[in-house]
Amino acid sequence: MLLAAAVAPPDICFDVIDIEAIPLYNQDIDTDDPPQSVRRLRDGIRRADALLIATPEYNFSMSGVTKNVIDWASRPPDDSCLEGEPLAIMGASQGGFGTVRAQLHLRDSAIFNSMLTLNDPLVHVSAAQHKFDQDGRLTDEKARGRSRRC
Repeated sequence: MLLAAAVAPPDICFDVIDIEAIPLYNQDIDTDDPPQSVRRLRDGIRRADALLIATPEYNFSMSGVTKNVIDWASRPPDDSCLEGEPLAIMGASQGGFGTVRAQLHLRDSAIFNSMLTLNDPLVHVSAAQHKFDQDGRLTDEKARGRSRRC
């Protein structure tokens, strides 16, 4: 997210939604009165003009944490805060594919939830351990250039 904020035009504002307190999705506790952290997540998405999801890649897919957040946000199905929401996706990994597979799986979830996914540019940074500095800033100019096109 540091990268997105660094390369965005000055009139773009980022609000980071804290997902640390989101419990594992459990339909038994997904009632008319969901946990406060889930209400904050859903409200934050509803207020947003668009979403930017930065996901790592684990086991050829998006992280379980990313999927869990999508599962909570997509409920209730008849009033999902994700429906019609514009979405950009980015990610970085230590491997050679730079989250390509994770992003494909995330796109499948976005399609199911009727989100409007930005198709280009594809921002996926491979060999991330060599392309970020100690403060988490992307130092690879080629990857920074792709990110500016968002």
